[in-house]
Amino acid sequence: MIIADTSIWIEFLKGRNSDVFDMLSLYLKRREVVGISAVFGELLLGVKNNREAKIIQDFWDNLPKVNEHGLFINAGKLACKHKLYTKGVGLIDAYILSAALSNDFSLWTLDKKLNKVADEISF
Repeated sequence: MIIADTSIWIEFLKGRNSDVFDMLSLYLKRREVVGISAVFGELLLGVKNNREAKIIQDFWDNLPKVNEHGLFINAGKLACKHKLYTKGVGLIDAYILSAALSNDFSLWTLDKKLNKVADEISF
C-alpha cells in the first residue's frame, strides 16, 4: 500500500504533471493508495470552492484509511529521536512518515526534505 503525501495529491489534482497523474491514477485504480487524515486536511485547507472540496472529500470517502490510533504520539517520538525539526521536517510530515513506517507502507512524496529523511530512517 502507498501513502501519497500532499505534494503528490496537489500535482495529481492540478493535472499538470502527467507522470504523477498517470501513476497515481494507476495506483488508485488498483486500490493501492491509503488515505491519511493529515494529507486530506491539508488538501481541504487549500480548496478554492465547493467543487474542489467535493472532489477531495469524494477521494477521502472512498479510500481505505490508515489506522491513526496513537499516531501523533508516535510521530512526536519519531521526530524527537531523529531530530527531524533540525532537518526541516515538521510534525505533519513526521505524522505521515510514522504512518508509513508503522504500517510498512510505501511513502510517495515530492518533498525533498521528507524524501531524504525517509531514506535515512529506513525507506
